[in-house]
Amino acid sequence: MFKHHLSMSDNKLFSTYQLGKLQLKNRIVMAPMTRSRAKDNTPDEIVATYYSQRASAGLIITEGTSPSPNGLGYPRIPGIFNEAQIKGWKLVTGAVHKEGGKIFVQLMHTGRVGHQLNLPEGAEVVGPSAKVLSGEMYTDQEGPKSYTPARKMTTQDILQAVNEFAQAAKNAIEAGFDGVEIHGANGYLIEQFINPNVNDRDDEYGGSIENRSKFLLEVTQAVSQAIGADKVGVRLSPYGVFNDTGAFADVDETYVYIAGKLSDLDITYIHIVDHSSMGAPEVSSALKQRLRDAFKGTYVLSGGYDRERAELDLQEERGDLVAFGRPFIANPDFVKRLETQAALSEPDPGTFYTPGEAGYIDYPALDAILSEQAK
Repeated sequence: MFKHHLSMSDNKLFSTYQLGKLQLKNRIVMAPMTRSRAKDNTPDEIVATYYSQRASAGLIITEGTSPSPNGLGYPRIPGIFNEAQIKGWKLVTGAVHKEGGKIFVQLMHTGRVGHQLNLPEGAEVVGPSAKVLSGEMYTDQEGPKSYTPARKMTTQDILQAVNEFAQAAKNAIEAGFDGVEIHGANGYLIEQFINPNVNDRDDEYGGSIENRSKFLLEVTQAVSQAIGADKVGVRLSPYGVFNDTGAFADVDETYVYIAGKLSDLDITYIHIVDHSSMGAPEVSSALKQRLRDAFKGTYVLSGGYDRERAELDLQEERGDLVAFGRPFIANPDFVKRLETQAALSEPDPGTFYTPGEAGYIDYPALDAILSEQAK
């Protein structure tokens, strides 16, 4: 019988885990979080400091990083498609590895979620359809602006995007990453294809579950062939509402189909987003179990976890690893605080996406706070 209050010797959360060829020092994953600190879309020393401060996580997944100039929809998000970016990411991976951490880059193409002012010269906002996103996008030059209407991608554009993901994965390995996570969630390009509320195509990439899933599966296969399936994870968000997606009639069947196909490709993990703690519809425990049954690799849980619920779900084998997001922002030593059950510092939402060091690398570790209090 599971005991709600486990002793340290009983826990799974702090136990090692074999992820492909990597041994993780614990089952705590730092979830990908956009922080908008990449000047000229290129990581630098402060980005390296930020991730190395948090290297006690079993696995770090970086913020969304674009495989293409077209995918840089937000201001100051990083890319991994040119030499300067590869060089910048080498600073990051080197700093994390020096601290004994493991790190995957999340490959995120924003698709229609973007504004032309945020893109480099020659790049354009593209998507599976010409449907325009409601609301506004922040730009550094002119503040909030309506989303730039996306150009509907041709079959050739889709092939190019698949190739960009594969090349970005190769660049990631060159930059020293331990692997990549393909971002198929949160309303970005890949989910724009999956979700029929956005995808109104009548070709081989639209209509049926198989057709709407095709782009994700082609990207995953190309990335796996480029760097090895054991270095590839995929993030999915069934029932996500972010960026005008939303539920649809065959949502459960779509994601069970995808999980099975990803299992066939032998990738190392799937990472399921459940944003119900932030107001989105809940991903039912029944669907989560169906996804777990359909996918034979590692299953990463996420969504408003605390230590107790994470431990319970690991003990009851609902997943293998647990991703935590916001607590890592204000607690660089989050793993230690979980382990010792110490109080957590609260993050400042006003500096989540602002440039510079403030609200990024200046949150103190617990030792520093206690030392200051002792004075």
